[in-house]
Amino acid sequence: MQAGKFERARGFLEKVVSLSIREMADRAAVHLATCQQQLARSVSAGFKSPEEQYDYAISLINAGGYEEARSQLGKLQKRLPKTDYPYYGLAILECLTNHFEPAMKNLAEAIERNPANRFQARNDPDFKNLADDPRFTELLYPEGSGDTPPVTAFRGASGKRRSG
Repeated sequence: MQAGKFERARGFLEKVVSLSIREMADRAAVHLATCQQQLARSVSAGFKSPEEQYDYAISLINAGGYEEARSQLGKLQKRLPKTDYPYYGLAILECLTNHFEPAMKNLAEAIERNPANRFQARNDPDFKNLADDPRFTELLYPEGSGDTPPVTAFRGASGKRRSG
């Protein structure tokens, strides 16, 4: 709560409120009410557009606020299930937090919704943790597309992928 992560704090406080220890539950209920007020205030301030909410989520990722970013991107996915960019953002988040299976799944969904994401991901340094995964290469350079991975562009003399 002190860090301003009200969504995360709310989850913990709801668990404490359900405990049978009355004093702890009462105190947690007071803090839970504060969290809910803060969350309601932030929702009422709202975002002017889904793109603004996405930009906010990306800024959270850049600042290390992964849980709140995940929450914002998840809300965007539910709100705009046919849109590509919430999936792309989640793919980045999952990759940066070393959750490679969900990263691959979300990236595949983003590419399915907008094939241009395939080309975006090829040069996106946020996917460097997946660079050596053959599934990632297959996703970005599918057989029969005529594209082959530019090995010399991505690998240095040592064989390791260059960043940036």
